[in-house]
Amino acid sequence: MLNNIDNFYLQKEEPLQGCLLALKEIILSQDKDIASAWKYGMPFFCYKGKMFCYLWVNKNTQQPYIGIVEGKHFDHPLLITEKRSRMKIMLFDADKQLPIKTIKSILKQAIDLYKTGVVKIK
Repeated sequence: MLNNIDNFYLQKEEPLQGCLLALKEIILSQDKDIASAWKYGMPFFCYKGKMFCYLWVNKNTQQPYIGIVEGKHFDHPLLITEKRSRMKIMLFDADKQLPIKTIKSILKQAIDLYKTGVVKIK
């Protein structure tokens, strides 16, 4: 029996599915304290139990993206605020190669917020 997280990925068609699965692997490989979870009907990733980031697909453009929960704490030209006050997103084109170095750099900045205490961990 598949769980909600597996179903989320399997219901997507290529190249979207492959892009989302690659993003999931990149996120999980950044730190041993990052774990996958299902929250708010989407795949979330938690750092030491605190919400860290999530994956989603823009309904209008069908672009996959990573949502950085504490994105308001740092700036990067590829992070977009839109109408969010706390989170920022990074959009991708599922037909193009992922900017892996950039993704890892942004995720590292986000992890550092938790490690330095900017974001409190229980």
